[in-house]
Amino acid sequence: MGDMLKAKTRWEVERLDEQAVRRLAEEAGVTPLLARLLVRRGVQTASEAAAFLNPLRQPFHDPFLLDGMERAIQRLKRAIDAGERVLVYGDYDADGVCSTSVMVSALKEAGASVEFYIPNRFTEGYGPNMAAFRSAKERGVSVIVTVDNGIAAVKEIAAANEWGMDVIVTDHHEPGPVLPEAHAIIHPKQPGSTYPFRDLAGVGVAFKVAHALLGRVPRHLLDLVAIGTIADLVPLVGENRLFVAHGLEALRATERIGLRALFRQCRIDAAAINEQTVGFVIAPRLNAAGRLGGADPAVALLMTDDENEAVQLAAEMDELNRERQQLVAQIAEEAADMVRRQFPPEEHRVLVVAGEGWNAGVVGIVASKLVEQFYRPAVVLSIDREKGIAKGSARSIHGFDLFASLSQCRDLLPHFGGHPMAAGMTLSLDDVEELRQRLNDIAAETLSEDDFTPPTFIDASCSIAELTLSAARSLERFAPFGVGNPRPLVLIEGASVETMRRVGANGAHMKAVFSQDGAAIDAIGFGLGPLCEEIAPDARISAVGELSVNEWNGFAKPQLSLCDLAVSDCQLFDVRGCRDVRPLLERLPKEKRLVVSFRCETGQRPDVAPFRGELHCVPTEEEAGALSIDDRYVVLLDVPPRLALLSALLGSGRPARIYAVFAQPEAQFFRTFPTREHFKWFYAFLHQHRSFPLAKRGGELARARGWTEETVHFMAKVFLELDFISEQNGVISLVHQPAKRDLHESPTYRRRRDELEAEHQLVYSTYEQLKRCLAEMTRSQTHEEANVSWT
Repeated sequence: MGDMLKAKTRWEVERLDEQAVRRLAEEAGVTPLLARLLVRRGVQTASEAAAFLNPLRQPFHDPFLLDGMERAIQRLKRAIDAGERVLVYGDYDADGVCSTSVMVSALKEAGASVEFYIPNRFTEGYGPNMAAFRSAKERGVSVIVTVDNGIAAVKEIAAANEWGMDVIVTDHHEPGPVLPEAHAIIHPKQPGSTYPFRDLAGVGVAFKVAHALLGRVPRHLLDLVAIGTIADLVPLVGENRLFVAHGLEALRATERIGLRALFRQCRIDAAAINEQTVGFVIAPRLNAAGRLGGADPAVALLMTDDENEAVQLAAEMDELNRERQQLVAQIAEEAADMVRRQFPPEEHRVLVVAGEGWNAGVVGIVASKLVEQFYRPAVVLSIDREKGIAKGSARSIHGFDLFASLSQCRDLLPHFGGHPMAAGMTLSLDDVEELRQRLNDIAAETLSEDDFTPPTFIDASCSIAELTLSAARSLERFAPFGVGNPRPLVLIEGASVETMRRVGANGAHMKAVFSQDGAAIDAIGFGLGPLCEEIAPDARISAVGELSVNEWNGFAKPQLSLCDLAVSDCQLFDVRGCRDVRPLLERLPKEKRLVVSFRCETGQRPDVAPFRGELHCVPTEEEAGALSIDDRYVVLLDVPPRLALLSALLGSGRPARIYAVFAQPEAQFFRTFPTREHFKWFYAFLHQHRSFPLAKRGGELARARGWTEETVHFMAKVFLELDFISEQNGVISLVHQPAKRDLHESPTYRRRRDELEAEHQLVYSTYEQLKRCLAEMTRSQTHEEANVSWT
């Protein structure tokens, strides 16, 4: 049967080697839940577990394990000794700004004559360019060190060589098929690299150079390393985990005047800084400078010794970030509108949109918003008509390698670079349509329909009993969280709903208590308030969420922060007694709801009239059985005149939900259904009197017996149909020696009996009784699929 409540995402539960989990739990002395989460992150042994759970105690790798490091350091030391001018050539994003600051700081400390240069995103674009290199040569620079860029600058570095400058490339972006002929390349992913960790950010590579140059771990630079590493969304595992764990500690106690001014400007409590503070507050402000203009002020903020300058720059960054947010909102709206009108997602597997006047500095964020909204890889380009080019950024979805896909379009992209999930590019305006076509063709070959439902990667399936306070506290040791080490997600299945209510402004959020086998847990679902109407009180739910500690009034308890919910069984919503069905029907999605009545006069009701166009009236078993109810939300408006009609309807398929309204014009329950004793007495009465003026004296007879007048007329009609009596001018007379017949042979008797039975089962039953009755009807299907479960 279709889901009563479908999950918003595609749940991926990795099947782990349970033997490895048990072994690790024993050897490392951790709970099975913790062992499962560690194995999920590639941890196999007790020593690896200790390293993962205690990152601050781990040593950094030897920087000289990076290819080219020896040669680069020798050249830099030669330059320092000879007083040569060194230029650090950076990038304008937060990683680039932090990389620049780290490299400049280390070189200054080592005694170098050093300056930095960050190209302007709008006039120069990403990476080295001829004009900037020529200008460096004219200023007497003899050594250039690139940070967070350079691996794709084959032509520019060839020119620098001709002009007599030595270039040392430090980068982490995907290397292309041809590497530049630099004096040295320091890159953890370059072909043949044996460095133990491949996924350093640009700032991580710069830090390794600083370590090698200074001959010690430059701990005072770790605050910057944490910012750049978190901002660049590289996996927070391996050495990155150490950088961020150490770096967050350094940030909380940083003495950098500029950062402290930024904390005050943004009301950041330094002692409480974590990876989220960096990702959502600090990094966006450092990024904003390079997105709207030049990035130099961001480097100045990180390196200034002047209190007044720090305060001024922090205010400037904050203001730029506000401008950036407004700009993003405006362009994202235009881009989304363009997608809906010109490139509908159902026809485009990759969204490629281009707009004139779109700020090239924020198109990457806009691309992320399109991915969020439509869940398609997205390329957002800013058009420059004068130059005839389009320049922009791309963001991807799980399963679509952007860098590899763009590499197949190299002939269209004079400049591009990036990672599997994000990339930047420049191309001719004439080639935008061709790029759109090619990327869509690649996606058609590589992506399945499933890939267009966002995946939720679940770390562990567990019972509520396992979700204890100590388990929640132990998960805090998995921090810092980020790409490659997300907050662990747990799945509970088949849980009961103890309580559930909407909370917050307009009931936007859900607060619930789930239970299972005697154990219970509190749950909070931000933005999930509307689901309270989608889950019946006795639902068996499956829930995915993050286990955390909820501390309130000095009392701590475990809590599940919900990400997604599902109920897989057919679900009954008891809305009997609902006098106006309009709000109910309007709330249900039109493509899912199936509005059914068994009596065609129901369509005349004022509350039903607006939906008459979609109302299915099924007065016969044949019509009821022909209705397709699979996966639909079936709304049963009225009581069928006989249960067989409802049985035919429910036997025809597998509904996702049933909304039982079962309204009726008049209640049969309050009309007496005569017993056989009633009929026996009435027959004997007629036998005694031979005839009786029913029209005139029916009421009198009823009162004398304590019956309703309707009961007397009903019995008379049954006798007429069975040919026990005849009627003339309101007088009924007994037929002489009638044939023996059963009451059930009378259509009127059968109809009344069926109506009463339907009313008794469907209107006056408890919720549990009604559910059982409907479940039996659904199970009465003859085909095998009928083994449906109900909650």
